Amino acid sequence: IGRAALVIVVLSEIVSGSAQAATDPSATITAFSAPLTQTMKRGAQLGEKGRYDALAPAIRRSFDLGAMAQMAVGPGWAKLSPADRQQVTEAFARYTIATYAERFGKDGGETFDVADQRSMPYGTIVDTKIVQPDGDQVSINYLMRQNGQQWQVADIYLQGTISQIANLRSQFSAVFQRGGAKELIEALNRKASSLNSAAS
Repeated sequence: IGRAALVIVVLSEIVSGSAQAATDPSATITAFSAPLTQTMKRGAQLGEKGRYDALAPAIRRSFDLGAMAQMAVGPGWAKLSPADRQQVTEAFARYTIATYAERFGKDGGETFDVADQRSMPYGTIVDTKIVQPDGDQVSINYLMRQNGQQWQVADIYLQGTISQIANLRSQFSAVFQRGGAKELIEALNRKASSLNSAAS
């Protein structure tokens, strides 16, 4: 089956609600790229809330948001109560979804190419490229780890090498040290609201 046909099949399953957990790292990213592409193509029509609502299920399914939030907070995570961890994770999820809804709000004719996957000591890297209409390519590589039966995103490397989690930790650390979980949750929610406003 060709890649284009595979994307169509995966998208059909997602729309019908019958998609099963992806058991392969590349399959998770292929499944995620389908609603991402469709949302981008319908970005103006959907509006900010529509894009957020369209992407939320795919991101919550494909990303290990709890593990990503823990890595982004860093050592301070161990000091949080279970309730605080849950609230930080949910605020992190809203921020992540809002980021994608803002960044992929317009159709510029880009295509997504799931190129390869590589096993590493710390997980599996799935190499992807966003190909611009003029042929320019942007590398976005996903670090995948198995969570039960599902392969999920644990980190994203922008331009192939820049860890999104490391970047977020550098932003979060000062906020967390200053005001703990409460201030971090408020900061994440403000960022999510700001992104949604910018996307409107």
